[in-house]
Amino acid sequence: METLDFAKGGGLLPAIAQDHQTGEVLMMAYINAESWRKTLETGQAHYWSRSRNQLWLKGESSGHIQMIKEILVDCDGDTVVFKVEQLGGAACHKGYSSCFFRKMEDGSFKVTGRLVFDPREVYKK
Repeated sequence: METLDFAKGGGLLPAIAQDHQTGEVLMMAYINAESWRKTLETGQAHYWSRSRNQLWLKGESSGHIQMIKEILVDCDGDTVVFKVEQLGGAACHKGYSSCFFRKMEDGSFKVTGRLVFDPREVYKK
């Protein structure tokens, strides 16, 4: 099996999650060699949390798991696109279907995304 170039990014590579049916970009996170292996082994998106400095199964707290449908790798082997089935309808921890729920319009951000859940209820914070 070919490998990704984790050395180029200091051990971390960008991973873009995209809805496999609609093409909507859901989120961007980072993977390391461990999360890459776990993703391939389980068929569920695993990332590396820079803030917690630990392996992270997407949806482990919320139940909004990302099931891998296809993986694309760029020409340099240092970025991946996970085409996923987003369970629960939301990728964003703020409750939106996509982390890219705001759009720059007339010099300010406008919320254009669809709110799927109340994060206070899901995360009990």
